[in-house]
This record gives sequence, C-alpha cells and structure tokens, in this order.
Amino acid sequence: MSAENAIAALCSLVVPGLGQLLQARLLIAIIMFLLSGILLFFMLSWIIHIWSAIDAAMFKP
Repeated sequence: MSAENAIAALCSLVVPGLGQLLQARLLIAIIMFLLSGILLFFMLSWIIHIWSAIDAAMFKP
C-alpha cells in the first residue's frame, strides 16, 4: 500500500467517498457517499465507512 492510498483510506474512514475523490474516482465517490447517507437511517453506515476505506487502500491506478 502506497502513502497516497493510506491517506485516501484514512479520509474514507472519516467521510465515505472522500478517499475515492482524492484518487480522482468521482463516480464511486458519489456512490459511497450516497450509500452511507441512505444506510445512516438504518444505523448501518459503518459498513460503507469500512468498505470505502478498504477500497481506497487497495486501489491501483
């Protein structure tokens, strides 16, 4: 894992989709952010936080 991916993963833990946005992946960033908002009503947004961080950490350009 590169330093850029580690920073993106940390950003995604705070705000889902932010790490993907830093990696210039706009569509997946929007999807992660919206899914987190939807799942917030069901108290399941933590799933998207973890998924987003793992996705940002494993990204290979």
